[in-house]
Amino acid sequence: MEFEHRPVLLEPTVDALLLAGFGGKGAARSAGQDGAQADARAQRGVFVDGTFGRGGHSRELLGRLGREARLVVFDKDPQAIAVATELAARDTRVTVVHEGFATMREELAARGIEAIDGVMLDLGVSSPQLDDAGRGFSFMREGPLDMRMDTTRGPTVADWLAQASVDEMREVIADYGEERFAFQVAKAIAARRATRPLRTTLELAECVASAVRTREKGQHPATRTFQALRIYINRELEELARALASALELLAPGGRLAVISFHSLEDRMVKQCIAAAARPAAAHARLPLRESELPQPLVRSLGRVQADDDEIAGNARARSAVLRVAERTATPLDTDSAARFVPAMRVPGEAAPVRRGAKRRPH
Repeated sequence: MEFEHRPVLLEPTVDALLLAGFGGKGAARSAGQDGAQADARAQRGVFVDGTFGRGGHSRELLGRLGREARLVVFDKDPQAIAVATELAARDTRVTVVHEGFATMREELAARGIEAIDGVMLDLGVSSPQLDDAGRGFSFMREGPLDMRMDTTRGPTVADWLAQASVDEMREVIADYGEERFAFQVAKAIAARRATRPLRTTLELAECVASAVRTREKGQHPATRTFQALRIYINRELEELARALASALELLAPGGRLAVISFHSLEDRMVKQCIAAAARPAAAHARLPLRESELPQPLVRSLGRVQADDDEIAGNARARSAVLRVAERTATPLDTDSAARFVPAMRVPGEAAPVRRGAKRRPH
């Protein structure tokens, strides 16, 4: 069955990669690439779509790129890769990689690509994934409790819930779902699995609803728990951290980063990374250094864009979307040093914080 996917912030995202004069709310006023540079990138540049999905953003971008340009698309989802492969068969500019965007640096290096001119990321779960009950992402449809982006590898949510301790569940649900009833939810799950395992989405949704005493207006009581489990099982924030660090390393001077976020955890990471890379001197503000001795910006912020009323009316998913954009400067970056611009994070279940952008042991 085919599920409809309506890309969010379609034109603004592609504009962010290609237009010389692009600037969203809060954009820096310093000069960036000129029109000639932007045109040259569009004609012969190398671009990355780190979240191909059903290809809406990729197709829009390809329609505005020259015949000598190249687009490398990534996705974990086998269904998305099938669509991408069909596109690549018709358009020789497209290269398909069945991996998550966290592997961007390694996969591009394996294909002889050392620098790129733009990268776009559309984070979170797609409409087809939500609409397909068999994927297990939706608490509104009966389906197996899976939630893996890549259904060919790794444990499912059901697998993890069957063996996780109450403390581990509480920590994941609190940290990744920002759920104030995380402890009550974790205890309810543990009590339920003691009698019979949780195997379906509706079973979990009912279990969570019994533990969440109050709900936010217009929000299902299981919303935050499902978000937390999806983020955790797919290592979404850890992979985003690696991707942001890789983007800083790979983008050529004038190259653009465009990231669409849908919840505060991922948007906060993107915002803080761009801010740290745009103002690295702030970390040395109290040191007795001359201006010439201070680190120079790695990027300049091109601000943020949110969906207008017309887009939200036609696509409710766009309501929470935030597009943040940055442009790489010519400031050189030492190998493997980009991770310092992504703030440290503590992964639930681990005692010590890890540096965002650092590699993690396999799950």
